[in-house]
Amino acid sequence: MYTLYTRPNCGLCEQAKSAIRLFQEDFPLEYREVNIEEDEQLHEKYMLMIPVLAENEHILLYGNFGYGELLEALVF
Repeated sequence: MYTLYTRPNCGLCEQAKSAIRLFQEDFPLEYREVNIEEDEQLHEKYMLMIPVLAENEHILLYGNFGYGELLEALVF
């Protein structure tokens, strides 16, 4: 299961979600979105890294990523 860690009013998070929607047009990808501001431990862990895409708590991508990075991390 993939998890996208985000927070409100985060421009990079919005870009990551747009890239994921574009990626989903070509490849199946189910994920859940978690707002790090709702969990103090997650906020402390990811506040300088968001957005963070993880699979079973293993970080795949973070920061500024788009379709190409998703393709590289999830397909190849």
